[in-house]
Amino acid sequence: MGQGQTVDLSFEDGARTVELARESVEAFVQNGQREQPGSMRDAFYNRTSAFVRLESTRGRGRLRGCAGAHESVRELGNRDQQLGHAIVEAAIEAASDASCGSEVEPAELENIEVSVCTVSNLVLTDDPVEDIELGVHGVAIDGDGQHGWMYPTLPVENDWSVFEYLDRTCRKAGLPDGAWEDDDVMVTLFEGQVFRETGDEEEPVEELTA
Repeated sequence: MGQGQTVDLSFEDGARTVELARESVEAFVQNGQREQPGSMRDAFYNRTSAFVRLESTRGRGRLRGCAGAHESVRELGNRDQQLGHAIVEAAIEAASDASCGSEVEPAELENIEVSVCTVSNLVLTDDPVEDIELGVHGVAIDGDGQHGWMYPTLPVENDWSVFEYLDRTCRKAGLPDGAWEDDDVMVTLFEGQVFRETGDEEEPVEELTA
């Protein structure tokens, strides 16, 4: 198992990632525009990847959109993009019809919860079952031209085992259960910080930890 360069955000920086993602979604959905990060906080100049999830808060809730800053998880380690721009691109893609099949509509915005996962460290592994620490490592899977990823916090929130976590990521990538064991399938673990909206006016953003 090997590790890459670490990028850590303060809570204030993390809160701003969520605000920027929200602004980007709203600008795209309401006006068809690409939000510009503008004058970015220093941390936003770090070259790293980011993921954005949009979840509906209506009823039992459902995933409304999710996207990463890169088209393929093979490029997770390609840190050519500044964090601020990575968040904007991921947010727009998550809100578009390229994500969950239908574009987020303006009427949905007030019932959408935004979260952002910034990649703080890449973990290269030949044995994901041994190396995954649930609640710490996100999983990205790439094989047969398909790709998918899941946040580090999801297995803890849903009480998944390591095997279920890997299988569900395979399914998200359009691959069969157990595909993560195939030699031609790439499994990349990543450590990430996850920040999300809370709906609380006094504490609008929280950082999720294991």
